[in-house]
Amino acid sequence: MAAMFEQLGLIGCGLMGGSFAMAMKRAGLVKRVVGYSKSPSTTERARQMGVIDVEAPSALLAVSGADVVLLAVPVAATEATFKAIRHLVTANMLVMDVGSTKRDVVDAARRVLRDHVGSFVPSHPIAGKEVSGVEHADPDLYQGRQVILTPVDKTQPAHLKRAQELWEALGCQVQQMTPESHDAAFAAVSHLPHLLAFALMHGIVHQPQGKEFLGLGGPGFKDFTRIAASDPKMWRDVLLANRLELVEQAKIFQRSLANMLQMAEEGNGEKLEEMIAEASLVRSHWRMGQKAK
Repeated sequence: MAAMFEQLGLIGCGLMGGSFAMAMKRAGLVKRVVGYSKSPSTTERARQMGVIDVEAPSALLAVSGADVVLLAVPVAATEATFKAIRHLVTANMLVMDVGSTKRDVVDAARRVLRDHVGSFVPSHPIAGKEVSGVEHADPDLYQGRQVILTPVDKTQPAHLKRAQELWEALGCQVQQMTPESHDAAFAAVSHLPHLLAFALMHGIVHQPQGKEFLGLGGPGFKDFTRIAASDPKMWRDVLLANRLELVEQAKIFQRSLANMLQMAEEGNGEKLEEMIAEASLVRSHWRMGQKAK
């Protein structure tokens, strides 16, 4: 099979970008990878590891001559990155991102790429690790994962099709949503849970006996708080970018929490058990990538 792409322009050679380049190379989907990172030592490291073939001195030059471009930068840096590359984006170049919020990314693309916004297929692979950096890049990172594409009215159908085929060739399950429904969904299943894990750790550690309490945490505590170890800068950006949906989901959560606390305070075991049973049943039938029955 011939390579699907001649050249990948990779902007951001960290965990997500590096893993994408490695996966594409391993699958024989691309002949050459040109990479750029804000930090020259990262780009250098990526080249030494064979993640990229050529170091580009700027984001613009990483895009030069590419037929597929991946923006693997923090969501807050998306607009600046589009501005840096817009003069070399062409109508037949597929441009994607890996950001975990979509409405802000789509708005930035519309503002900056203008006529060439049709080349952009906003993408969110539901993959990652608590660690970041190119040294943790892994060609299996995307294998078996879901990828959400959020095309807009101007997205070229041919690019959307190529994006879908590319992610599927990397072993992903691909589905499409609007940017708005994507952000609402991920506020519920990702952004709010991270906020809760951060807040819980915060609350415990700021108590006089917090350190002793932490020493008593078992497997349940470990599972519940695993995501609290995530990258602070990245999560600051994500929570700010999706703050409107995050606040909506937090209100819904607060209602459930207040309800259950009220049952506990009133000693209403029957109603409390009912609410726990409902949650327990839904969770026991839940499988990643499947809608709850």
